[in-house]
Amino acid sequence: MKGTIAVIPARYASERLPGKPLADIGGKPMIQHVVERTARAERIDGVCVATDDERIAAAVRAFGGTAFMTPVALRSGSDRVAHVARSMPDAVLIVNVQGDEPLIAPGMIDEAVAPLQKDPSIVAGTVVREIATDEELLNPATVKVVLDRDGFCLYFSRSPIPHVRDLPEAAWRSSTTLYKHIGLYVYQRTFLLTYASLPQTPLERAEKLEQLRILEHGYRIRAVVTKHDTIPVDTPADLDRVRTLMANHP
Repeated sequence: MKGTIAVIPARYASERLPGKPLADIGGKPMIQHVVERTARAERIDGVCVATDDERIAAAVRAFGGTAFMTPVALRSGSDRVAHVARSMPDAVLIVNVQGDEPLIAPGMIDEAVAPLQKDPSIVAGTVVREIATDEELLNPATVKVVLDRDGFCLYFSRSPIPHVRDLPEAAWRSSTTLYKHIGLYVYQRTFLLTYASLPQTPLERAEKLEQLRILEHGYRIRAVVTKHDTIPVDTPADLDRVRTLMANHP
């Protein structure tokens, strides 16, 4: 595969929703929705799935997709993506699209890819969106991010950041723009292989956020502010919500 390749990591052994890549949504496994939406992005030249389970690989091949088997012991989705990227020497950019994002917008993927295609000195990119509700702001499952003046990420946290010292939390959103992180990553392939070789870092382990490994080792992540939103499927309730949305808006 050449050019810009999307690799979708898909694990079977999810703690809260085992086998979720195979969960049926409107007559298709969830992983098929992710592959099909990713393939519609204009800046993507190829799509494949990286999985540690033959059941997922078989499902992908059944709908005509490409699947690569990866070791079960890999630490994270990005490590799984890097394992596949090693076998793609002609690829320039690798896009990590999460396998539990059946509502991912192709336009969001294009937005994330564009800066790295235009400027090869940017080693990693991602997507952020303005926080819309107090529930998002206060929910530890929603990762918050702060940016510098050039659009690079300063820090990610499960806590509300930045802390607006002189106002109660209920007034934060009206006083400043707050962003949440959407877990879509774009890497220069050469940097992705470097990233996968880096040791885990203290903040990464504390927050349980793999992207902090990049910042703690002194690299930068370029963020694009998007208007698109998505619903990652982490729980049975998330799955029910996505099924309802897709049934009403096929």
